[in-house]
Amino acid sequence: MADKQAPPEPEITPRWPLTGAVAGDELVERPAMSIKIENSEAARPQTGLQAADVVWEEMVEGGITRFNAVYHSDLPAQVGPVRSVRPMDAAISASYGGLLVASGGQAPFINGARDAGLQILTDDLGHGGFTRSSARLAPHNLYGTPSLFLDQADESHTEPPAEQLEFARRADGATAMSEGTPADEVTISFPSARPSWSWNAGDEVWERHESGEPATTEDAGRITAVNVVVLRVEISTTAYVDPSGANVPETILSGGGAAIVASGGHSIEVSWSKDDPSAPVVLTSADGESVDLAPGNTWIELVPTSGSSVAVS
Repeated sequence: MADKQAPPEPEITPRWPLTGAVAGDELVERPAMSIKIENSEAARPQTGLQAADVVWEEMVEGGITRFNAVYHSDLPAQVGPVRSVRPMDAAISASYGGLLVASGGQAPFINGARDAGLQILTDDLGHGGFTRSSARLAPHNLYGTPSLFLDQADESHTEPPAEQLEFARRADGATAMSEGTPADEVTISFPSARPSWSWNAGDEVWERHESGEPATTEDAGRITAVNVVVLRVEISTTAYVDPSGANVPETILSGGGAAIVASGGHSIEVSWSKDDPSAPVVLTSADGESVDLAPGNTWIELVPTSGSSVAVS
């Protein structure tokens, strides 16, 4: 009688930690890189934004927004316009580790990010990889080369990021699709910004608009997302001011609150939590289960609980 053979070990498919997408042979051992990108009217269209695995939209002075774009699975040739660090960037980027790239920033904000374990690269500090474009006026003309930023990573900032958000193996396994309700539009109102997302069923992505106009990039066309995550957050007014004299607001990224997850033309109301600045955001459904996103890129909207609104239709 022939000996029974043990069943073969299941093959593990490599996936990118920040998107949940299949990586295959393309998986690269490199750190995550958070880059601050401007979102004023003078900064549009941006460059390199569509290549980010995760983009966080945060409110800054005057009620406008700015982006913290996190790159890992894909590196665009150029990104920009690059702008300065804000106090919440330490809590946004700490769980990814690696690099935080910006034009500069006030010393307490830079030090806070460094204390959170990030390596800081800024134009103001003389790091390489930055260039000024003659096609735009300062300060909206600073651009960066991600490959040159990665070349400057020190020995303690070379490890790939840990997995952050939870991802289903396939898009149809996302929690919003299996437990949520159909949705065509996610409309957000910051005090001085009006982004929205429309579901494109043909391409199976959410398309971004700025005040009703299609949002685009110079290098990759339309800005799209596989997942849109809205976190309702508290805002604190700091004692620091920008060059115009306006107080710098800080998004409080600790504790938790209400959230909305939109994937696959569906949305679901969930909750978010973040135990400490170095921990990732955790999304939890009403029944206490973890929320799975669809594999792909994610935009996280940090929408204040006061003076802002979110509508899903």
